[in-house]
Amino acid sequence: MRFLADIPDDDVQWLDALAAGQGVSRAELVRRAIAVYRAEVSGDAIDNAFGIWRARDDIGDGLKYQRRLRGKRE
Repeated sequence: MRFLADIPDDDVQWLDALAAGQGVSRAELVRRAIAVYRAEVSGDAIDNAFGIWRARDDIGDGLKYQRRLRGKRE
């Protein structure tokens, strides 16, 4: 679906620079932004992130990992 939207010039310039830096089109950035916003609003972001680290073997015990990141002694 195509649509028209009025976007301030400085936002368009920012989008263009970001798109060039990521090697994608401005339209692709807008599609991605809508997908992220939709996930946040619908609560899918939490559901999609649940268990995202389950396959990592470099973390070990979660509490120990957290303390290590924060520089606390165990």
